[in-house]
Amino acid sequence: MSEPAFIAVDWGTTSFRLWLLSRSGAVLAERRSAEGMTTAMRTGFADVLQSHLDAVNAPENLPVLVCGMAGARQGWVEAGYIDVPASLSAVLDGAVRVPGQERDVRILPGLAQRDKNAPDVMRGEETQLLGALASSGAGKKLVCMPGTHSKWVTVDGSDVTGFATFMTGELFEVVSKQTILSHAVAEAEAFTGEHEAFRAAVRDIYANPQLATNRLFTLRSGQLLHGLTATDAKAKLSGTMIGLEIAGAHSTARRDTPVVLIGSGALGALYEGAFAALEIQYTVIDADEAVRRGLLAAANAIWS
Repeated sequence: MSEPAFIAVDWGTTSFRLWLLSRSGAVLAERRSAEGMTTAMRTGFADVLQSHLDAVNAPENLPVLVCGMAGARQGWVEAGYIDVPASLSAVLDGAVRVPGQERDVRILPGLAQRDKNAPDVMRGEETQLLGALASSGAGKKLVCMPGTHSKWVTVDGSDVTGFATFMTGELFEVVSKQTILSHAVAEAEAFTGEHEAFRAAVRDIYANPQLATNRLFTLRSGQLLHGLTATDAKAKLSGTMIGLEIAGAHSTARRDTPVVLIGSGALGALYEGAFAALEIQYTVIDADEAVRRGLLAAANAIWS
């Protein structure tokens, strides 16, 4: 039986994930909760962590490696940022030890792009990159990480050369619930990336990104004049938002640059459908697996 070697924690704004890992990466125990940074700020980061360590019977001598919002300025201990362009190995060197803990607890830093015309930050996604790129091979590529705030990262081997954040998920939520389009999508049923209205919207907006706000209004007028269904309207809204994001990501990179999609679940499947609609070649790495691999690689490097 594998012996426990590390505790790996992905601590987001609203979520908490913990894995008890062997040195080879075998998952010996796992915990998930909604005790993200916003909750831990009130109840105490150390207390939240300890409750989960107790639940998995973690040996007292095991070190803990944390990524995500626990290292933000308003988090447990600020872990700062590594400036890009940078090698992902620099993230390991920037790990900050949490003071006052009997156990060795360290938090990984994020990445910062300090370009005045395109300032950007990420925290947590750098660990997904570390896990994903270990198996994706050398050369230049674009890494897409869908989410409330999607990240597109340009990498060359293990070096991050730049990145951009797209507020696609948050804008979809706002537009679909707080604008006139809320009436258009109110009765929508579930759809997938195979939905033709979704794919057609992706292709259309990718070719005509300057018409984005016009295409959004046509969801409402299409219902009034042509009987567009609520499901088709919501699929078109999603396709328009995701297609616009992809067009933006490709505006600063060659379209034939290989794409690595770090995603999972229904959202990851929508991006797969969008890439297929645009005939973009891509490979997929599960998001949970990527962050776990990244934390494992970092832990092995720090406590080798």
